[in-house]
Amino acid sequence: MEEDYYGSSAKYYDIIIGPLIKGLRKLGVEMYPPKKGMSVLDVGCGTGELLKYYKRYPCHLFGIDVSPAMLDEARWKLGNDVNLHRGDATRMPFGDEYFDLVTVMFVMHEMDLVSRNSTLLELKRILNKEGRILLIDYHTGPVRMLKGKLTKTAIHLIEGFAGKRHFNNFLQFLSLGGLPALASFHDLIIDKKKIVGGGSLALFLLRKN
Repeated sequence: MEEDYYGSSAKYYDIIIGPLIKGLRKLGVEMYPPKKGMSVLDVGCGTGELLKYYKRYPCHLFGIDVSPAMLDEARWKLGNDVNLHRGDATRMPFGDEYFDLVTVMFVMHEMDLVSRNSTLLELKRILNKEGRILLIDYHTGPVRMLKGKLTKTAIHLIEGFAGKRHFNNFLQFLSLGGLPALASFHDLIIDKKKIVGGGSLALFLLRKN
């Protein structure tokens, strides 16, 4: 495992970033409402804030993240009701076709191209035949009106502060077409999509072909 990138910021993540993406989490849950008995995995679960929404429903919940600090926050927040794992999204410790829903929020843009594609292959492997993948991430645009321009500027500032490697992965993700291109490359069918933030943010609900 690499050094914990979020080691020093995990305790402040929800305070700083949480309010900015709270609405996106709610939209994501609404796009594929949880049903009793569903198995749900959040990839890159961070502090567990998205999983907290699913705790309101009788689901079997799992989370995976590479950051020990983030997972510590998630365990404190979620208790023993959620199965949390430290691990790499490119090699996940779950059986084939196990999950009904896999959520991935603001993770794809952080990865290099090889890791991004390897993760998509893993998502397809662990998703059952009737399951769905919910991807939430930045969108290529076009941006609309003042809201879109302001959101795009804020995104670039936030990603720029995250470091050179992170920022380069972010720029590559957008230059290659973002989520729509990723879904198409991996032969995933778009069930639903929502473009928000003036065209700068996207939610895609996908299923296997």
